[in-house]
Amino acid sequence: MPVQPSQKPGWPPADEHPPAAAATRLRADARHNRDRILAAAREAFTTQGIDVPLTTIARRAGVGAATLYRHFPTRAALVTEAFAEQLARCVAVLDEALEDPDPWHGFCSAIDKLCTMQATDRGFTGAFLSQFPDAIDYDRERTHAEKELAQLVQRAKDAGRLRDDFDHTDIILLFLANSGIVGEPQQVSLAASRRLVTYLLQSFQAGHTEPLPPPAPLGLHQIHQPPRRHRNGSA
Repeated sequence: MPVQPSQKPGWPPADEHPPAAAATRLRADARHNRDRILAAAREAFTTQGIDVPLTTIARRAGVGAATLYRHFPTRAALVTEAFAEQLARCVAVLDEALEDPDPWHGFCSAIDKLCTMQATDRGFTGAFLSQFPDAIDYDRERTHAEKELAQLVQRAKDAGRLRDDFDHTDIILLFLANSGIVGEPQQVSLAASRRLVTYLLQSFQAGHTEPLPPPAPLGLHQIHQPPRRHRNGSA
């Protein structure tokens, strides 16, 4: 008669996890670490620029540098993933605005939504407006976004609703002005942004005859850059 393997009561021990449960727990821990890294990266990139040391991000996330590099082997990989969702939302807003059969409504809707995102989502500026030298996809997407903004402007002009001397770089001026209220409590930022956007959209409408000074040579990449420091170390 074959020898039957002995079974001890309570085996396996209560403090040991079966392989499947252990793997599940490890996957959950890995996802948690990854989420913490991404949250810390968004905050650091947005407030300090993309050159912030990755060790600083790891420390903010409460993980070791090895854990960060295991999830994101390069800075470009971390930057791209950190802002993927926000960038997709920005692009979707522009695509939707260009599909609006009313060019003026599409123009105003895009401006309003993008400024609201800028005022309430700190990741907006990093995703949509910063320079990511190593992230080719971002450079392409930003170029695409600038072309769509120019199309929105031209459609509104062709419809006779946007003043003739409006330049697509004036949208950058609007974003620059709107960025000044970012960092306030969200309720304050949102209220201030809505009032600012309403003021400016009214001034953009055709019918205002006072000529404007020449447009400034601005691009999306110029809106969110770390402050320049003087030689004495002050901003």
